[in-house]
Amino acid sequence: MSYHNLKAKELLAIHTLGELKAAGYQPRAIKQELRENLIQKIKAKEAVFPGIWGYEETVIPDVERAILSMHHINLLGLRGQAKTRIARLMVNLLDEYIPVVAGSELNDDPMQPLSRFALDLIAQHGDATPVSWMHRNDRYTEKLATPDVSVADLVGDVDPIKAATLKLPYSDERTIHFGLIPRSHRCIFVINELPDLQARIQVSLFNILQEGDIQIRGFKLRLPLDIQFVFTANPEDYTNRGSIVTPLKDRIDSQIVTHYPKSIATGRKITEQEAVVKTEQKGLVKTNDLVADLIEQIAVEARESEYVDAKSGVSARMTISAFENLLSSAERRTLLNSEKETYVRIADLYGVVPAICGKVELVYEGEVEGPVIVAQNLIGKAIRTQFLNFFPNPEKAKKDKRGNPYKKITDWFGDGNTMDILNDLPNRDYESRLRTIDGLDDLVDQFHPRLSKQERVFMMEFALHGIAEYSLVGKKALDTGLQFKDLVGSMFDPTKHFGEEDDEDDDDRY
Repeated sequence: MSYHNLKAKELLAIHTLGELKAAGYQPRAIKQELRENLIQKIKAKEAVFPGIWGYEETVIPDVERAILSMHHINLLGLRGQAKTRIARLMVNLLDEYIPVVAGSELNDDPMQPLSRFALDLIAQHGDATPVSWMHRNDRYTEKLATPDVSVADLVGDVDPIKAATLKLPYSDERTIHFGLIPRSHRCIFVINELPDLQARIQVSLFNILQEGDIQIRGFKLRLPLDIQFVFTANPEDYTNRGSIVTPLKDRIDSQIVTHYPKSIATGRKITEQEAVVKTEQKGLVKTNDLVADLIEQIAVEARESEYVDAKSGVSARMTISAFENLLSSAERRTLLNSEKETYVRIADLYGVVPAICGKVELVYEGEVEGPVIVAQNLIGKAIRTQFLNFFPNPEKAKKDKRGNPYKKITDWFGDGNTMDILNDLPNRDYESRLRTIDGLDDLVDQFHPRLSKQERVFMMEFALHGIAEYSLVGKKALDTGLQFKDLVGSMFDPTKHFGEEDDEDDDDRY
């Protein structure tokens, strides 16, 4: 039977070098291992990178080409673009188990030993040399590049304590304490945020990547390390915090550019997959597709906003955190009102402001506006964009010969009526307030007649927010929610004398 046909249980039963030889084992470089296992997965039509959405036609084919070419890889992209996730999933392309010389710190292949320890052990025991097995999950090493990373951390250094314990002179190579890279022999080694690594530390990688030897404190060790390197980098880092030195970039065979989801549907897949929805929330809060689309639309608006730093990007983590906050906002309201369940509301979107503020980097103009104002404006723009998918464009409706579907609503506010939609209203009060507005339920019935009761009330609130974003009515933030009123009337109140100041903030933008 071929060695590669042996099952895990049969492999783990092999305990010596002699038994390993009898099984027909032949050494195989990690890049060759990745390549051959990828070929098998492609032929079998298996998903190579499960859970990675939006890269099916762009990034994943590039990664597969790099693996087939047996290249070192640099994943270049803004934050939150699944660069590290892709690197971690490469572990699935490794063999489930590989043999190593038992007790070796460099994961020595029993048939191709590198370290002095393994060479001496095999010379002493021959075919009786003990063999252990290393699982694929143990063959992944990840290091975040920070300014304090040293050559000793990555490559190694002489260990005086080890020398004293073993009573060896410093000239003996057994006094070396190997760093992360030599200890990742026959493994995938990932350096995240490579530009943050100091230039002199990057230089120490040259020979490891190209020639395969390492130099430690005067020792010149010819160690042909067998490592699959994967680097990740943010384009912003090339100009701000650091750069990848040119000779190192030259030694990285494939540079693959990642990107954000290109559609709302793709963004939703990622958010639904990654968001942690608690068991209690599933029973308490009912949601719908529109509010999920609105969460993704906020990210789209943020990436296009003049107030948000485009070089920094808007991570997919923002929509994940925002969706979790949305559900928690609705859950909190249910608990406060001692209700058994609730349906998500547009007002709950304003509970995701903290998730937005913590995930976007603002330019100078954004800092002047303030992160909370910017976040609220992004929510408003998302509502404005999605509104057109469900209702007629208010800017064109005025000229519609069939009549303006929004006129009854605007007339109601024009008569001096105001409506406060508070965040924590009980379900009954929330519904009754929306139904108080003339024409709002008729608008929803006209364009969406087949909705359930809860969906209908939700769509009424959505319509109210939408027409406010198109300036048909005014909208103002309150401490406990939002106030809707006539836009013109709020600007020109005949009951006030010229020069008299309003006690409230008249900025209807929020």
